[in-house]
Amino acid sequence: MGEFQHSIDSKGRLIIPAKFRDQLGSKFVITRGLDGCLFGYPMDEWRVLEEKLKKLPLNKRDARSFVRFFYSAATESELDKQGRINVPKTLRSHAGLEKKCVIVGVSNRFEIWSEERWNSFTDEAEENFDEIAENMIDFEF
Repeated sequence: MGEFQHSIDSKGRLIIPAKFRDQLGSKFVITRGLDGCLFGYPMDEWRVLEEKLKKLPLNKRDARSFVRFFYSAATESELDKQGRINVPKTLRSHAGLEKKCVIVGVSNRFEIWSEERWNSFTDEAEENFDEIAENMIDFEF
């Protein structure tokens, strides 16, 4: 959990917060996320997710499309000695990553956002937070 600001350089290298590094292990996966961000998963969490995705019905177009889109840009990553990852161009384009980025810890993953998209998301979520919470009343915790 947490929110951290870092810049991505012209080669696509981005510092991953020290707080996340130990939990990620030596290798992890980053891929396209929802809402215009990237998702990053430690390998054990990625394997759990893969098992769930395998159970999606292949006869459903939406399931096939989602799995293709999600997996096609997935890449195994590792940290360099400075605690950076190299974000491939496909993923940078998907998330609109150009300079300023926000890395957010969310449950079993981390997310990478462009600062602009993150600010838009948080502005909207903050404005509608009470309504969002009310709509989740039937969600079992």
